[in-house]
Amino acid sequence: MDGSHRINGGTKMGKNIIADFIKKHKWPYIIGIIFMLSASYIQTLFPKVLGRTIDILKEEGFKFSAVKINLIYILLIAAGTFITTYVWRNLIMGNSRSFECYLREMLYSHMQKLSVEFYNKRKTGDLIAYAINDISAVRIIFGPAAARAINGITVCIISIYSMSKAVDWRLTIMSLLPIPFILIFMIKIGTAVQKKFRRVQENFASISDRVQENIYGIRVIKAYVQEEDEMQKFEKLNNNMMESNLSMVKVSSYLSPIIEICFSISFVLNLIIGGNMVLKGSISLGDFIAFNGYLTMIINPVTSIGKIITVFQRGIASLKRLNEIFDEKPEIKDGEKMINTPIKGEIQIRDLSFSYPNSTDEKLNRINIITPKGHTLGIVGRTGSGKTTLVSLLLKLYNVDRNKIIIDGVDINDYTLDTLREGFGYVPQEDFLFSASIKDNIRFFKDIYSDEDVESAAKVSCIYDSIQGLPEGFNTMLGERGVNLSGGQKQRISIARAIIKDPAVLILDDSLSAVDTITEEKIINNLRNIRKDKTTIIIAHRLSAVEEADEIIVLDDGKIMERGDNEELLKKRGLYHEIYMEQFKDNKSKLQ
Repeated sequence: MDGSHRINGGTKMGKNIIADFIKKHKWPYIIGIIFMLSASYIQTLFPKVLGRTIDILKEEGFKFSAVKINLIYILLIAAGTFITTYVWRNLIMGNSRSFECYLREMLYSHMQKLSVEFYNKRKTGDLIAYAINDISAVRIIFGPAAARAINGITVCIISIYSMSKAVDWRLTIMSLLPIPFILIFMIKIGTAVQKKFRRVQENFASISDRVQENIYGIRVIKAYVQEEDEMQKFEKLNNNMMESNLSMVKVSSYLSPIIEICFSISFVLNLIIGGNMVLKGSISLGDFIAFNGYLTMIINPVTSIGKIITVFQRGIASLKRLNEIFDEKPEIKDGEKMINTPIKGEIQIRDLSFSYPNSTDEKLNRINIITPKGHTLGIVGRTGSGKTTLVSLLLKLYNVDRNKIIIDGVDINDYTLDTLREGFGYVPQEDFLFSASIKDNIRFFKDIYSDEDVESAAKVSCIYDSIQGLPEGFNTMLGERGVNLSGGQKQRISIARAIIKDPAVLILDDSLSAVDTITEEKIINNLRNIRKDKTTIIIAHRLSAVEEADEIIVLDDGKIMERGDNEELLKKRGLYHEIYMEQFKDNKSKLQ
């Protein structure tokens, strides 16, 4: 997707995206509409030719050649309708599918730019509903619904004109008296359907979210014997979904019967008044048959317009929901100076304090750290002390004030996001693996890395031998989220993914917790050997992971309580010493 189609800073609303698409694809739409109008016009010629044929046939001694000409006209009408309909359906319907793809890409692109805080407030199932159901509903507006509306209106206008011009305008008015009441009823039904459909979409989102949570948490559900309870919760959501759908169906179901009743009245009036006119000789039998043909032709478009209004209102409800997402602005943006110089790894944190959005609880308080390029920084502390928060700020997942985080002498707020994050290799606490091969997970689907690079990264993270023991080695396909691997294997593959990038700054956020101490030591030694001139930040609960760090900081309640290397901290006999004593109480040699 080229840059001209990308959403600028997330501020571009759905309606502008739609306008841009229509502008770009205007010629297929224009040509399609021309052929659609032509098809509608050609269709309306049939009743007139049929009526003329009837008038010829009722005459004594009629010429068969005249009938033959009319039959040829009928065949030409059928062929013309087929050709023009085929062309406009391909253009209009094809464009609607392109629009669906385009809109989904725009939504996905926009969601990629939204900040972490947005996803903290939204449920996954709801976002899935936006990307599937809502976009599909909007697509129908700009494809089938628009086509049927234009076709229906054209057929109605030409038919009504032909009825009044070729037959009798008084009979036309009398026969069409019920139609205004139909249109008023349609509009009221459509408004009610819009409200009902919005509720349907919300219930669909709730079901999607529940199903996803149950699939991801199936092991926990089974371990705690919660299958029956979860089934009851799902049944409740499913019933809500059914009730909302039935509520919408009940409202929309009024439409067809009302239209049929109104047109039945039209036909009754037509038979009474028109039949008398034929008997009196005011109009011919052929004209009366043609009139009925036009009236019949009007029924389908009006019925379609009724359905279209329902579909249109559903699409409007979905468009409003989509606009809620498109109107969301990313809080994290590129720096004003747009600096794109690759970072080298010198980090300074100056008097940094931080609270999460919409919270007054301070997660970090007056943090000061200087980490020269090539140094290893260890960060330890109790759960909730602010370790991961500090890393999130380094990656600019949240905004920080100016002059608080300086990288290579440049304020973090001056870098472009791509440049900043390209300089980091991050292994989070919760390892995420894709449903792809191990090789693709390590190289993150980037073809710039060779098989040798992948194997080298796997060796550094001590996962190489485990991979080689699998039947298909690096080509082994992983289940969703790496479900067929152990926690330690997933962590080491995630570490390999960060290592292959060879980043200026490598961050391990408690990413050695699931490996044994021997493997942990091997990985730390390997990192020390390959990253002598690169900056490394290791967050850990096990102090063995940070013992060799150039500097260790001890966080507690968002504050730096102690700092120094391993020996200095042990001599202080503070919080670090307390944690150390607890972890190594069974190892006398470590304590001496």
